Amino acid sequence: MKIIFNKENKTFSQKEFKLLFDNHFEQLRDYIYFKCSNIEQAEDVAQEAFLKLWEKRKEIKKDTVLSYLFRIAHNIFINQTRHSKLSFNFQYQNQGSEIDNSSPEYELELKEFDKILQQSLAALPEKVRVTFLMNRIDGLKYKEIAERLNVSVKTIEKRMQKAVNQLKESINYKL
Repeated sequence: MKIIFNKENKTFSQKEFKLLFDNHFEQLRDYIYFKCSNIEQAEDVAQEAFLKLWEKRKEIKKDTVLSYLFRIAHNIFINQTRHSKLSFNFQYQNQGSEIDNSSPEYELELKEFDKILQQSLAALPEKVRVTFLMNRIDGLKYKEIAERLNVSVKTIEKRMQKAVNQLKESINYKL
């Protein structure tokens, strides 16, 4: 069903947004569900995508709203996946250490580290964060990242240096 928007007003009204939500929530949820096979995660991502769309409603062209909405949902899903990979890698790396992984102290430290890591990653500028995650989570080389982002390898090197320095400072952990 095609949604007709008020042509005079460039932003969405609540009524238009509700119509968009009612007509496309299930479609968006199913799109994410096919990616993750987890209905709760798919619903959470779809709701978060609509929330971000509402926050950005003044900046969006109404004729591209659906593609933008699906891009938002895709990016949210990718960020969640990267986060879970990063947490898993941290847990995996520390399995061989002398710390008892089943102890309450370890669990508490892991939760605190995860919280600090998420805050530190969120504090990075978006371009720096994306570059860092593409390298450390996806395992892409600087040249591959530069090609995907249409920037120079030198720019990627600077972003990575900035990310590593900021993360080292904020989480005090060897990356």
